[in-house]
Amino acid sequence: MQDRPEELPTQAQPEAQAQAQQPLPLPRPEPTPGPTPGPTPASAYGSPPVYPPAQQYAYGQPPGFPPPSGGKGTAGRAVLWAAVGAVAASVLWAGGIVVLGPLGDDPDLAGYRAKANLCSAVDYSALRSEYAEEDNAPTHNSLKHKAIDQSYCSISLKTSSTSSYADAYLSVEMDLHKTTDPAPEFTAVWSEYGQRYEDYEVEEVSGLGDEAYLVTEDTTSGTGTSGSRAVTLAVRDGWMTYQMSWSAYTSSYGTTTPPEVSEVSRWVKTDTRSTLENLRSD
Repeated sequence: MQDRPEELPTQAQPEAQAQAQQPLPLPRPEPTPGPTPGPTPASAYGSPPVYPPAQQYAYGQPPGFPPPSGGKGTAGRAVLWAAVGAVAASVLWAGGIVVLGPLGDDPDLAGYRAKANLCSAVDYSALRSEYAEEDNAPTHNSLKHKAIDQSYCSISLKTSSTSSYADAYLSVEMDLHKTTDPAPEFTAVWSEYGQRYEDYEVEEVSGLGDEAYLVTEDTTSGTGTSGSRAVTLAVRDGWMTYQMSWSAYTSSYGTTTPPEVSEVSRWVKTDTRSTLENLRSD
């Protein structure tokens, strides 16, 4: 006959049951070694902040909270943290829905079509009043994707055929945003462009698309023999964004000086209107 296990005394049974109900503390995993720190990459807006490598706390308590230590009230605290976690997950899920926004919106491309060779649609007739020599080999490239179509063109501007190098440069870019409305970011970037560099001035332009901004810079000295001048016109029409940019260094002009920013601004506005019309009709 086998010996029966000794039964616990009656008065000790509640204490044994309480101990059995207490959750055992889960082992804290060892931190995963991170990569060897390297130099922080340069950034146009300054070096990004350096954060320590994240520690993994799978199934354990997050940093800052003590691990379960047993005793009265442990089960209640476990239920409390589970409830807090559920609420946090619900908030994050709701936040994710807000960030993503409604899906399936049809892009408002305002009749524009992507061009494999944007240079073929760029009209810079007004600028040609200063730069008579035509660039017979402008640079262009393009990108097509389900999220965005991009077209780019770069043109060298010469005042005459005797110019050995370009006297100024013209670049044009058109983006067709097909999944995301670019309006908020476009407004933020171009209306506040002067925050980046104190030499730039920003002016809102009416009569071009849904919104347009003229950004100018003039760092030439009083004699006009050093520095540079630049003009950029940025336009948003629906989910299409466009920029035409002109820039020139006084050193490229030799004994003469580049045209005034106000004059180039008029030329760029005129050429932008005709170029946008070409991009809709082609």
